Amino acid sequence: MTTDDTFQKLSALRLHAFARALHEQLDNPAAHGELDVLDRIGLLVDREWTEREGRRFTRRLQLARLRDRTACLEDIDYRHPRGLDRALMRRLATGEWIRQHQNVLLVGSTGCGKTYLACALGQHACRDGHAVVYRRVPRLLHELQVARGDGSLPRLLARWAKTDVLILDDWGLAPLGPQERQDLLEVIEDRHGERSTVIAAQLPVKAWHTYIGDPGIADAALDRLVHNAHHITLKGESMRKTRNRLTPEVPSEN
Repeated sequence: MTTDDTFQKLSALRLHAFARALHEQLDNPAAHGELDVLDRIGLLVDREWTEREGRRFTRRLQLARLRDRTACLEDIDYRHPRGLDRALMRRLATGEWIRQHQNVLLVGSTGCGKTYLACALGQHACRDGHAVVYRRVPRLLHELQVARGDGSLPRLLARWAKTDVLILDDWGLAPLGPQERQDLLEVIEDRHGERSTVIAAQLPVKAWHTYIGDPGIADAALDRLVHNAHHITLKGESMRKTRNRLTPEVPSEN
């Protein structure tokens, strides 16, 4: 079999990164001359594996639809005291909370970094190979309403039930109607003990019972969300204001 035949078969097998790495080895034999056959094959397999994992990560990130795709746990700003525990964040970075099907509750005022932290956790979960979905609660409830109307509700609920990490942002912004309460409980119930949920809210957890409204539904929902969760309460003023103060003014050209 000729070299051209080998590359054609690699292409047919869609081992494109493997083929590119092999080209590089053939073009620069001196750089790999001291390696034995298994080591050289290992380099080729590593290239294929790395590029495929990169594409899978990109795809997971696209499907997650995070509000802030640049959010990253490694870039969290700890300079300003706002109740953020480094030790807890290091534990969350291990991903054990996802494997244990635990939740994360992020509470704090507007601008304190809840959405950034939620998206950073989601991005890290994507990097670890988990399926993630981000939704603002008003958007989630609207999607459920539309799905009920067109008959796709069972499929939508099943998809969210299988998602490893569901991020619910803007929790508690608007009162819930009777059907919305029931829908929210349905989503939470399907995930309880099976998947992880991240909630970002301005309301303190003690006010969530009132927000949900119906005592029975509130008890059921909070029992499934709160007792198996990591709680992060952020304090202090808006991070946007703080960053604006720290940003040096650019002198006017006039």
